[in-house]
Amino acid sequence: MSRQHLHPRIVSEAADRFFNQARRRAFSFSCLIAEQIPRSRGLGSSATIRLGILLALNRLSGNPLDRLKIFQSCAELEGHPDNAAPATFGGFTVVAGSARCADRTQQRDVPTIQRFAVSRRLYFVLLVPDLEIQTSRARNVLPSKISHADAVENCGNACGLAAAFVSQDYEKLRGVFGDHLHQPFRTKLVPFLPGVVAAAEKAGALGAFLSGSGSTIAAVTLRSANKVGQAMLRATSAIPARIIITHADNHGAKILTGH
Repeated sequence: MSRQHLHPRIVSEAADRFFNQARRRAFSFSCLIAEQIPRSRGLGSSATIRLGILLALNRLSGNPLDRLKIFQSCAELEGHPDNAAPATFGGFTVVAGSARCADRTQQRDVPTIQRFAVSRRLYFVLLVPDLEIQTSRARNVLPSKISHADAVENCGNACGLAAAFVSQDYEKLRGVFGDHLHQPFRTKLVPFLPGVVAAAEKAGALGAFLSGSGSTIAAVTLRSANKVGQAMLRATSAIPARIIITHADNHGAKILTGH
């Protein structure tokens, strides 16, 4: 999908979903979207746009939907809750249950969301390459089956990662970013991934991983964020890229009222 046609469709779909969910009569509106999240880089930019539209229309309509319902609508539009949950609630989020209904004749499950604050001691170093990867393309390279052993190891790593974030014992993040479910297959789309991960860890990062479907590679570190970022850049010198150093947002989406 081209850039010029991305926003109108996302906006119209989010608006339709809101008016149906809130049972409000649709009204005309105009919007200006100022993005700070690189698009098609595995950073959840589409979720933030959808969430922004939903929250704005909710405010203009007198707040008929609570934040959980707003999240559910965003997750349904996305097709999964992975980006909708942290964008809505902030922090480190764990979602259990489905945020969408597979069968329109069945009642939709209400997901259970747990949210934990992330300390500002933890830096997120993002290597954002000049390389767009459409989510659909990244999904097409995944195999239809995985081994039981790989699934077990990934589950163990996911539990270890969650425990480290919940306890804020971030040193325990070392070694838990290993993945067998998507990164090995998406390396053909981001061939510099292994080298960048190794460079980040050698420079002192707790770990590094492919952000979403890519092409962004994220590292987490408690110190020397600039050093980690420069090491990541050197490891991908064959393609233009930039570094973003940031912290986790613990508040989620906010509505700012202008004067």
